[in-house]
Amino acid sequence: MAARQQRLTPPHAPNGPRPKGRGKSGNPAAKPFEKIRPATFRDWVAGARVFTLSMSVSPVLAGTGAAAVANDPGEFHWVRALLCLVVAVSLQIAVNYANDYSDGIRGTDRHRVGPFRLVGSGKARPRTVLLVACVFFGIAAVAGLVLTVITGLWWLIAVGAIAILAAWFYTGGRRPYGYNALGELFVFVFFGLVATLGTAYVQSFTLNQEAWLGAIGVGLIAVATLIVNNIRDIAQDKEAGKRTLTVLLGQTASRALYIVCLLVPFGIAVWLAVFYPIAWFALFGLLAAIPAAVIVATARTAREFVVALKITGLVQLLFGAALLWAFWK
Repeated sequence: MAARQQRLTPPHAPNGPRPKGRGKSGNPAAKPFEKIRPATFRDWVAGARVFTLSMSVSPVLAGTGAAAVANDPGEFHWVRALLCLVVAVSLQIAVNYANDYSDGIRGTDRHRVGPFRLVGSGKARPRTVLLVACVFFGIAAVAGLVLTVITGLWWLIAVGAIAILAAWFYTGGRRPYGYNALGELFVFVFFGLVATLGTAYVQSFTLNQEAWLGAIGVGLIAVATLIVNNIRDIAQDKEAGKRTLTVLLGQTASRALYIVCLLVPFGIAVWLAVFYPIAWFALFGLLAAIPAAVIVATARTAREFVVALKITGLVQLLFGAALLWAFWK
């Protein structure tokens, strides 16, 4: 009987036997009794979620185009534009790794069905993932500081600090707001308004209607990106106690909201095309947006939502590139 009780002791009990495959990572998602290979370079690239980086590239393209409208013909601050790109991309990669870390140590990713996660898979120690996230936060901070010195806009330091704090507390801290239906607001504000308007302002020192309309457009597509990602994880997020907006709205309303956020920016493009004819080329993005909308409206499996997520990233990139081209001309 004593032997039977010992075998039934759960692996995580203080006095129970320690699983050989768990290691000392402190990762609750690590699989016991299974030898897990360490993360490879490809795994780290996957953890950065490269296919979603258009969320940070697109606002820089749109903002740079809006600045070109405000500046004198032929005036282009390529160094400032490049620094904006470094800030935006580094901040998004940092957010992705920080989310990987925070969700992993909470056990939120234990039943994840979406894209690969380093901590949740047990392939990387939480501390290592946190360190990498901090490195990219640091890169964004340094690039932002250089941009501040070049432009003389010292209030940018406060904006950068707020952006980093908002990125961390999205899923980090004791009460992450991403767990309380505010993730979409964060994405719209920082990957739409702040990134686009900031890029335009540091290059032209003004905010024109092109910058505002571009910011709203890329911000809505960024929101659509987050929505389709969260629709896929509704069941898992409910189980983990993660109250995202999609969890609160449910499947049907969330799918409808995704389609609205994805397609409304093309209405903005039509309005801009009245003044900038090349903006009509933004409608080529519908060749990707419409299939994505159909997939999300009819999807039944996690794999279909992942495909829609990747297509949404392509739509974002095409939209930003079209605005840059239209404004530049």
